[in-house]
Amino acid sequence: MCGHLPKEQPKRRERMSGESIEATVHRLAQSPGGQIVASLRDALRRSLKYYVALFVFGFLIAFPFSSELITWLIDADRLPDGVDIIVISPVEFLFLQLRIAGTLGAVLVGIVAVAHVAFAGSRHQAVKERIEDLELRLPQPGMTLVLSVCGSLVLALFGILYAWEGLLPILLEYLTKDAQSAGLSTEWRLSSYAGFIVNLVMASALGFQAPLLTTIVLRTELVAREQLTSSRRVIWFSAFVLGAFLSPPDPLSLFLVALPVILLFELALLYDRITQ
Repeated sequence: MCGHLPKEQPKRRERMSGESIEATVHRLAQSPGGQIVASLRDALRRSLKYYVALFVFGFLIAFPFSSELITWLIDADRLPDGVDIIVISPVEFLFLQLRIAGTLGAVLVGIVAVAHVAFAGSRHQAVKERIEDLELRLPQPGMTLVLSVCGSLVLALFGILYAWEGLLPILLEYLTKDAQSAGLSTEWRLSSYAGFIVNLVMASALGFQAPLLTTIVLRTELVAREQLTSSRRVIWFSAFVLGAFLSPPDPLSLFLVALPVILLFELALLYDRITQ
């Protein structure tokens, strides 16, 4: 019998750990923060058809201008020296137009979704009770909606400027010289070149939302400040993981996209500490 005990104990520990994880998930779901997240999820799900219609609207508006945008991107003044843009498929230009129009439609949906979440969250009972406990005076729902959209747009604009004025010149010049130094001809595929730019700009615009999201999480106490600071390494690692999905697939782009997210997150924590 003694020989079987060491084998049974690990199984018992696994069952206990499994139960504790389920209990933790259930407790988080029943917490005020979990209830707010669930209500926001339901609100977004109920409005799914409107978001689909909004995406289609943005797509139809952007598609006629996508060809002009592509022409502007491949202008010789914006390309590094010695780089030629080539098309290797008859439908490549059309697919690129569809991709750009779809991206702009998704951006429009994202902006409205941020405003929708802010508006629905401000009307949640748990949030109202927390506001009353803190004796805060917030703007009316309409003003909250406007402030949320404006804040998200300003941060996205800074992210776009960071990508366009900072990242793109550095990365394009580096990648061009790296290939040319190896004796390779720098002929870039149209879809790859435009996709590189779109992905980098979108990743920066999304990454620059980090201080807004961090401030909302802290002020509404969805997550305690101590938990957020103790999970700093996990959040830093998550920033690099998201950067890997959002940014172009090279280490330098990953680092330059993830680093501002981490810095903005730390600045949001510092701002909350100072103004709390």
